[in-house]
Amino acid sequence: MAEAARRALPVVDAKGAHFVIVEGRYYDDLNNQLIAGAEAAFAASGATSEVVTMPGALEIPIAIEMIRQQAEDGTRRADGFVALGVVIRGETTHYEIVSNESARELIALATRRRLAFGNGILTVENLEQAEVRANPAKGDKGGDAARAALALYALKRGDIR
Repeated sequence: MAEAARRALPVVDAKGAHFVIVEGRYYDDLNNQLIAGAEAAFAASGATSEVVTMPGALEIPIAIEMIRQQAEDGTRRADGFVALGVVIRGETTHYEIVSNESARELIALATRRRLAFGNGILTVENLEQAEVRANPAKGDKGGDAARAALALYALKRGDIR
C-alpha cells in the first residue's frame, strides 16, 4: 500500500513563546528522537522549549498540571505543552492501562484547562513501529505533537480563525 501524502500545516510564528516537553522516559533512543523532532518544530516557529523527564507515561498528566500551576503562579513559564513517550504492547494488560489512562487524562486536562497541547505518546505493537514513528526523518511524531501544540497556541492567541 502506498503511503498517503501528508497535509502540510503552515508554520506558526511563535517567537517569544515557551513550550514544555514532558516526556515519559523509558526507551532512551526513541525518546531522544521524539524530542529532536519536537525541538526542531519549536525552533522553526521561533519558540523555545525545555524538557521535563518523568519515569513513564502515567506521570505525564500529573507533571503537566503541576507545571501549569507553576506557570499560573508566575514561578515558571509555559505557553503550551507536548507529551512524549513510547508504550509498546506486551503480554499483560499494562499496555492498555498506560495507553488508555494517560491519553484520557491528557485530553481531559488539555480540554479543561484550554492548553496548547500536543500528544506524542506512541502506542505501538512493537519496537519496529516505534522506531519508524519516532524518527524525525520518517514518522516525526515528536514534531507532529509540537506542531499540534503550536496550532492550538495560534488558535488561543486568535491567529487562526
